[in-house]
Amino acid sequence: MAWLSPAFPIGGFAYSGGLERAVHDGLVKDAAGLIAWLTSLLRQGTLWNDAVLFGEAWRQFEDEAALKEVAELGLALAGSAERHVETLSLGQAFASAASAWPHPVLDRLPRAVPFPVAVGAIAAAHGVAAAQALAAYLHAAVSQSVSTGIRLGVSGQVEGVAILAEIEGLVADIADKASLATLDDLGGAAVQAEIASLRHETQHSRLFRS
Repeated sequence: MAWLSPAFPIGGFAYSGGLERAVHDGLVKDAAGLIAWLTSLLRQGTLWNDAVLFGEAWRQFEDEAALKEVAELGLALAGSAERHVETLSLGQAFASAASAWPHPVLDRLPRAVPFPVAVGAIAAAHGVAAAQALAAYLHAAVSQSVSTGIRLGVSGQVEGVAILAEIEGLVADIADKASLATLDDLGGAAVQAEIASLRHETQHSRLFRS
């Protein structure tokens, strides 16, 4: 709960993962559109791939070479420059802040570590069950996107809470599936989300870094 709280000093509030561009382009116009966006990311997009990478890091937390490989894979899968900066910045900030809970895993993690790899490995090192850790990670990601949607004006606060209530079953389901997945299960089809992330790089006026 502490690690995935908005108060944890990693700066996640500064990123939208392409959602800002999707709103700008009219792909997400209201609460229903935001639910559809998040559902796509969870089932076929970046959140699914992040969950798979998280699970692999969780399993390999004692193997420094394996952690290096999954970290490199996670960074290579970033579909845009901003997505690369986002996952790398959050991963490094998370590992740094998590040093308040000392553990040798912090020395095994590579310096260039994407966010899901950092959280997965550190959660495993401290004995947090994979499915539970993944549920918390995905819920935090969805909550951050809902907060972004509220700030971008596509939903109100009451609608935002309703979105979280509606999508929590899917979050739990994806967490369970990803905890058993392997790297062979990586892959996505959320093409519009990837394009939005790319287009955000050249957006002139913006609130978020991605």
